[in-house]
This record gives sequence, structure tokens and C-alpha cells, in this order.
Amino acid sequence: MTETMTAWAVGDPGPMATGPLRRVRRPVPEPGPGEVLVEVEACAVCRTDLHLAEGDLAPRRPGTIPGHEAVGRVAGLGPGARLLRPGTRVGVAWLHSTCGRCRYCLRGAENLCPGSRYTGWDVDGGYAEYLVAREDFVYELPEDVPAERLAPLLCAGIIGYRALARADLPPGGRLGVYGFGASAHLAAQVAVAQGARVHVLTRSARARELALELGAASAGHAYDAPPEPLDAAVLFAPVGDLVPAALRALDRGGTLSVAGIHLTDIPALNYQEHLFYERTLRSVTANTRADGRAFLELAARHPLGVTTVPYPFDRADQALADLAADRVTGAAVLLVRG
Repeated sequence: MTETMTAWAVGDPGPMATGPLRRVRRPVPEPGPGEVLVEVEACAVCRTDLHLAEGDLAPRRPGTIPGHEAVGRVAGLGPGARLLRPGTRVGVAWLHSTCGRCRYCLRGAENLCPGSRYTGWDVDGGYAEYLVAREDFVYELPEDVPAERLAPLLCAGIIGYRALARADLPPGGRLGVYGFGASAHLAAQVAVAQGARVHVLTRSARARELALELGAASAGHAYDAPPEPLDAAVLFAPVGDLVPAALRALDRGGTLSVAGIHLTDIPALNYQEHLFYERTLRSVTANTRADGRAFLELAARHPLGVTTVPYPFDRADQALADLAADRVTGAAVLLVRG
């Protein structure tokens, strides 16, 4: 193994035109107690990475390597690591670790743990040839699926799955999906497979085409009213202005869940117009490992159409710039090896 590796790190956060993501050489990290060293095959590009690079999400440490949808193989074991063997194919996701002792962890809500730490934010992530991860927080992955298709499942898929659960969509219900990027295009397929009528609202014409190809009942502009009242909705676009529009589209008793870690300011809400008749507004905070396992098991039983745009590893900055400019349909994926 070489002693150094190539990686991309956030320098000075700012608009992508200022070059906040920089290519660097770093020492190959050493796994600590209970950790594994992972040789990265591919890493999907998440809007959270963009928020970190542009400063919408405050960096927690200087020079962080982003990326939390990494597929790779175990290349080394830290002291006490015994759950995985070298060569095992694994996925490294957003949730890096939790305390395991607080009241949230003990009641199964580890996503709310005050001591939680996150891949590509608190610790270096998958925009690198190697990373380290807690072995009890990684997911074993199948050998027969290309890394490019697996990577988006590790955040876009898992977070979309939790956001859908938080929306309380009834069986055979009517779902609105606002924004149609990496996470939304997977969550919509899950909802369609469960018998829902899905209405997609997004500003991208190509995304509207993809939504219809994947089984959506309708696809309109972001601020359009859907063709029928909604039982549930999920807001994937980080646009606070869409919250009143989505709440207005809900039927009585409907729920809107907001999937992103960052959202621009929400305009003033009118109680009668937006919230009365027991409409509910919910946030989504990360995910639990149980969410991850449940979603990956579902995806194994019912393979999803994962729409990807591959980028060579040396174009990570371009991938983020394209995401910022809405030039990516589906999920951008960095091909770190191969």
C-alpha cells in the first residue's frame, strides 16, 4: 500500500466558482480501535457535499474530505475490529458513529444522538482513495452490483426511505415529491412499488421526463398545484419557498416531510391556509442504522432504477459544480477506481 493518497478537500468554503474543493495529497489514514480501512471504489455526490463546500453547512474541521456514499473494500483492520474480513465489500454512509448511551440511542433514535458524528463532515469521507470507518456502522454490500449503482443507495436511498416513512403515506395514497434529484428519484420508485400515485414537482424539464419514465402519475413545475390533493409530500429541494406550496397541496390530515439537512428560510405560514385541518410539517434528521439495513434489504428484493452520471475521480470539482447548476439528472458518482 502506498503511504499517501489522492483526495479532494474543502479549502475555503464559498460558491463553486471560487474553487472551494481542492485536490490534495494526504497520508493514507490508519484505522483506530473498532475501525476498518476502506479502499474506495466509488462515491456518490450528495447535495450535502455541496452545502459543505459552499458554506451553507458550517465546516466542523478544516480541510475536510467530503463524501458519505462510498463503496469499497476492507483493506485493513484496526485494533479490536473483528466483524469484517479484509476484502469484504462495504458501504460507508452519512452516520459515522453515535454514543450508544444517551436516551435517544437507547430508545432506537440514534439519529438524534447529541454525540453523533458524520462521514465527510466530522471525519474524512469518500472523496479519497481510502477512508476509515467504524466497522459497526458500515453496511456489507453485494458483489454482483456495480459500485456506480450501489453508491447512491447509501445516502440518497436511505434518506429518501426515511423521509418517505416520516411523511406517513397511507397505502395506495397520493404522494407529492418536490425536487427530483438523487434521493427523490429513488424514493419515488419505492412509493410507486408500494402502490402510491406519485406527483413530481420540479423545475427541471429533464427531471420531469425521468419522473414519468419511472412511473410517476404526473410531473409539473415546482410551484404548480398537483392534479389532486395529496395525502403526503416530501420536500427534497432545499428551497424554503416550496414549504407553503407543498402544505397548500395537502389534503386534510396530510403530512409534509422535509428531507434535507439545509433549507433556505421558510416564508410566513398562514395557519388557516397551510396548517389547519391537521396538516403536519416534519423534518428529517439523518437516519438510523436500522433505516439503512431496511432500505438496502428492500433494494435487494426490488432492484431500483438508479440513474447515474459518472465522473472520473479527477473531476470531483466539476461534479459538484454541475450539481450546483442543476446539470445532473439522477445521481452524480465519482469513479475513484476503475
